[in-house]
Amino acid sequence: MTTTAVILIIAAYLVGSIPFGLLIGRARGIDIRKLGSGNIGATNAGRVLGRKWGMLCLALDILKGLAPTLIAGWIVVDRPLTASGLLAWSAVGLAAVLGHNFSIFLGFRGGKGVATTIGAASAVWPYYTVAMAIALLAYAAFRFGTRFVSLGSLAMAAAFPLAVLGLNAAWTRVPLDAFWPLPTIAVALGLMIVVRHHENISRLVRGAEARIDDPIAPATKNSKAIPPTADRSPKAPESSEQHLKHGQ
Repeated sequence: MTTTAVILIIAAYLVGSIPFGLLIGRARGIDIRKLGSGNIGATNAGRVLGRKWGMLCLALDILKGLAPTLIAGWIVVDRPLTASGLLAWSAVGLAAVLGHNFSIFLGFRGGKGVATTIGAASAVWPYYTVAMAIALLAYAAFRFGTRFVSLGSLAMAAAFPLAVLGLNAAWTRVPLDAFWPLPTIAVALGLMIVVRHHENISRLVRGAEARIDDPIAPATKNSKAIPPTADRSPKAPESSEQHLKHGQ
C-alpha cells in the first residue's frame, strides 16, 4: 500500500473510534455503558436516552464510516480498477469499523459496528452500495419479522458478502484479479458483526434476548446505573413451600 493509503486507514480508525453514543449520553449526564444493554451503539442509546438521541447516534455512527471511505474513494482508486486500489478503498472502511468496535479512546472496547459498516459500505459505489441496500432489506425483514434487532443485524451480516459476490457475477463483472479485495473485506465485515453479537446469539439460543417492543424506560440524569440487559429467560414457577414463605 502507498503511504497515502496507510495514512487514510489510520485516520479512518481514529474517526471510527469516536464513541458518539457515549459522548451523547455524557452530554446528558448519563453513562449509557451502565444502562440497558451496556452497548455504546444507536440501539442502546435510543433505549436509554430516547428515540431522537438514538437517531442522532445512528446518523453519526453511519457518518464516521461513510466520510473516510468516501474520501478514500476519491484519492486511492485507480482507473481502470486495480486490486491495490480496491483493497485500499475497502480497507479504509474496515478500519473505521474496527475503530468503532475497538476504540482507542475506550481501551479498545466499543460497539458492534452495524451502523458504521452501513456507512462504510455505502461509500464504495457501486460494488458495496447496492449490496448493502440488499443486505438492509434482509435486516428489515428479520428485525421487524421477529422483533429482534440482533437477528436483523445477523441477517445483514450474512446477506452483505453474498450480495457483493452475486452482484459482481450478474452485473458489474469486474475481473477477478482486480475484484478479490471486495468480497474478502465484505466477508471480514460480516464476520465481525457476527462475532460482536456473540452474547446476543447466546441469549437468542436461551430465549432471553430482548425484543424491539420490550419496554425500557428512558434514563434521566438522576437514573441509577443498572447492570446491562439481564437474562430474560422465563423464571421457574415457585414451589408451594415458597408461596407459603412469601405469604401467598
